[in-house]
Amino acid sequence: MAEDNSILLANKEPNLGQIRIAPEVIEIIIGIAASQVEGVYSMQGSFANNVSEFFGRKSHSKGVHLENSADGIIVDLYAFLDYGVSVPKVAVAIQDKVVQQVLFMTGLKLQTVNVHIEGVISQKEEQVVDPDNIFAEDNGDEQ
Repeated sequence: MAEDNSILLANKEPNLGQIRIAPEVIEIIIGIAASQVEGVYSMQGSFANNVSEFFGRKSHSKGVHLENSADGIIVDLYAFLDYGVSVPKVAVAIQDKVVQQVLFMTGLKLQTVNVHIEGVISQKEEQVVDPDNIFAEDNGDEQ
């Protein structure tokens, strides 16, 4: 029999039954909340996540790992940031947004939200090609 690792929520009306949330649901909430913070380029995913995204399936829980301990839920979040942002400010904003969203959507209080910044991504500059001179070398010389 499969182990039930869902999270039991406190219920104001216990005679109505139990409310359980799968950890994957909380991971998705956390992933979406973190990716909405300004300065977050993307979340770090596994090879399987990257292959899924290549085929059009977005994985909102990538870069999020949960541990349900006796003291509460511990979150480890792995993200890439945009170049030029304040890393500490964005990391604190991620923590605040994640705690707020999980509390709002599930009523759960997270014990710890550990933010791991895995890299900084610079913005790609668009190459402008002159259609009249496709093979011209751009060496900065004006003619």
